[in-house]
Amino acid sequence: MPVQDTTERDVAAPERFAPRATPETQPYWDGTAVGELRITSCRTCDRPFFYPRSSCPRCGSQDITWITCSGRATLYSYVISARPAPGFEPPTVIAVVELEEGPRMMTNIVGVEPEPENLPLDLALRVTFEQRGDVAVPLFAPDVEGGAR
Repeated sequence: MPVQDTTERDVAAPERFAPRATPETQPYWDGTAVGELRITSCRTCDRPFFYPRSSCPRCGSQDITWITCSGRATLYSYVISARPAPGFEPPTVIAVVELEEGPRMMTNIVGVEPEPENLPLDLALRVTFEQRGDVAVPLFAPDVEGGAR
């Protein structure tokens, strides 16, 4: 049986996952398309929340609205992943950030070497967007102008 040469590959690098909008998340993705981070907020208890859904996770009200966030956040928790994933070149920083408005969201941290000394908790961050097909995905990078809150 002939040995297959694997030094050259004709296979294109896999693309990063591109999310799809649902009726509940369409305003979120409409916002990212124009460079805005939008989240839902309850009109009854006056509390913003993330991820987008049709009712408030605190009081159950369906009287919700969309608000545009400042784009500022702080690093709440993270892991530096050395495992390869389709479209990602390890190491990758997978993080939970706390938005200035209060809710936390999962994201990736970019624009910094993925070393623990570069990722102190409460690091000031600012949203940035990465185009993936038809969708702009929010990521966060260190906010050099902001400082920690």
